Amino acid sequence: MSRLFVGCSLALGLTCVASAAQRGQPPPALTPSTAAGRRIARTVPFAAGETLMYDVSWSSYLTAGTATLKVMEKKPSYGSDAYYIVAEGRPTPLLSKLYDLYYKADTLLDVYALLPQRASLYSQEGKRRRMKVTMFDHAAKKAQYEVQTRTVEKKDLAIAPTTQDPLSAIYMLRTIALKAGDKFVVPVANGGETYDVQFQIAGVERVKTAIGDLRAWKITPVLPSGNASGARRLTLWLSDDARRVPVLLQAQLAVGSFDLTLTQVAARVQ
Repeated sequence: MSRLFVGCSLALGLTCVASAAQRGQPPPALTPSTAAGRRIARTVPFAAGETLMYDVSWSSYLTAGTATLKVMEKKPSYGSDAYYIVAEGRPTPLLSKLYDLYYKADTLLDVYALLPQRASLYSQEGKRRRMKVTMFDHAAKKAQYEVQTRTVEKKDLAIAPTTQDPLSAIYMLRTIALKAGDKFVVPVANGGETYDVQFQIAGVERVKTAIGDLRAWKITPVLPSGNASGARRLTLWLSDDARRVPVLLQAQLAVGSFDLTLTQVAARVQ
């Protein structure tokens, strides 16, 4: 059951992705924007207050949990400004009586570079608690990874200057102009490891959600065998409109297929 939320909730969704078999061109939104020496905040399709809610279903018939993505605020952070984004995953009240699970991922996404400053993942499985934190230093091409349980373990990572964490990668993807047939690589740091993830843009399809049938771009990260979540395949759909909202996430695991389907989009606060 824990793999359900590790592999499928949007809080953890892109932890499934890993190194690509082939390298493509990086998306254009990954470098800082400047004008006459002045940094310019990126234009993005989200704002503080945006809340996205999802149902998590198992093999298309059992609603096993819920997931939420929220842009909590835009604030000063680490000498810059950042969007504080939080994703959470929980089982349904019935299943929570059998499995006491809770997952929370967050990221501080720099408003100028659209790169993460800090990312963390908190997991609660019964009495077990774990916090994983990654601090990014993009200019120095390094990051520090830390795991907090009853003890603290640290690890230094060498990273590409455009490295994302799994949650920030979702929001970065929302800012890119998509074109059917495109392929591009995004470096991702996750769980103390770094990967080059190739994203393939398939085209626009109709996707059924609780808020209606939506046109959405189908995006497929290339997954290797033995990735961290046990996912064999992961597919993401982003709405074909100015918002680029994640409307559906599908993950294929050894124990079955899991879908995260959009159920509600809350009003944004500018």
